[in-house]
Amino acid sequence: MNAPTKENSIKNGGFMHHKDIKRIIRKQLKKQYPNWNGLKRKVKKHIIQEVIAEYVSEYDFSRDVAAPRKELLCIEQQVPAKGIIKLKEMAQLIDMVNNNRIVRFSNYKRSPIYLKDEELQFVDRLIDDGIINRLLYYEGYSPSMRGIFPSNLFRAELLKAIRYPEFSYRKFCTEEYFGLERKQNRVFTGLSLSKKEMIDHTQLCKFRSSLTFVQQVNLLVYILHHFFQSGLLGDNILHGIDSTELASDCKLPLVSLNIRGKKIRIYNDVDCDCGKRRNKRDKSIYVIGYRLHTLTAIDAKTGHSFPLVSLLAPANHHDSHFLPFLVTLAQAMGIELQLITADEAYHDKDGSLFEETGVIVTTPPSSKVSLPENTDANTGAIFCNDECSIPMLHVGIEDQKHE
Repeated sequence: MNAPTKENSIKNGGFMHHKDIKRIIRKQLKKQYPNWNGLKRKVKKHIIQEVIAEYVSEYDFSRDVAAPRKELLCIEQQVPAKGIIKLKEMAQLIDMVNNNRIVRFSNYKRSPIYLKDEELQFVDRLIDDGIINRLLYYEGYSPSMRGIFPSNLFRAELLKAIRYPEFSYRKFCTEEYFGLERKQNRVFTGLSLSKKEMIDHTQLCKFRSSLTFVQQVNLLVYILHHFFQSGLLGDNILHGIDSTELASDCKLPLVSLNIRGKKIRIYNDVDCDCGKRRNKRDKSIYVIGYRLHTLTAIDAKTGHSFPLVSLLAPANHHDSHFLPFLVTLAQAMGIELQLITADEAYHDKDGSLFEETGVIVTTPPSSKVSLPENTDANTGAIFCNDECSIPMLHVGIEDQKHE
């Protein structure tokens, strides 16, 4: 799926050239200017014009687009990679860590005396610091070298997301929120109650940006393991896929090109783009930003739906492109998929998804498809002819397959 094939290259040729041009521009900007977000708008416009002059002016439209589909869709950093732990392997890892602990010491710091918030108590019981450190370690990591562990930084991120989502890292990592009098915050993050040890805002900022995609997926697998063990899902499970729009603050593009009837827009956020949104009475038909494609688990008895894993992509791509990537990622995590229900945008018309993954996708009938003759549009009942007023009944099938 990741490697370009001749069939895909020929099929993508023509209308995919503008996506390839956007891919080249985005790739060069990220490679040459890693501090892109810190540059001023005027400087960014000048840089983009130089990149366009260097690469786009000499672009060969006669060749087939051979770039991998994941790069054209801007999800090359969200595809399965070596190191992703499956759900069963995660269960084995948790059992191994627990069984190797001869004595389980209770941590008095995290008793309800200090940790009074019920939500923080629940999250605290869910997290095993030893396993989190295993999942988030980096090359050369040694516990004896550190005062602040990955589990402390991970807990700080969770605390910020739960209690202080509107704060910057600089404001969050201060005495006001991590001083010795802030016992609940210090206990949750694992900081000492007797030492003035603090988490610096640069540590927390670098921690989040340094996490690889594999590490983030493994964290998700760890949480999903506890979710499936919780019993919230029944035995009758099917899966669904849908998308939601995430608008960006970028309103006007830095540069807008019109190449062979196709517009290429480069925004302040080079990964986002302009796409059509679903019909909403109070909003424009266009959205600038991203579309989040999410796989959910649905309890067929209760109708409750739980999100499992998502892919984030620019808003200008059709939903159907992301179905195989989302299924492949879920299977790499060990999620068992058999039947997926989705809207018309996600489909497997050529049967390639079922052939490659064994997953069946069901979608509602297209509104453009006409009903068979003598069929009631409201009830779906079938009549013998136009003059008949009594719907036909299905009697059954004999062993010879005759009705």
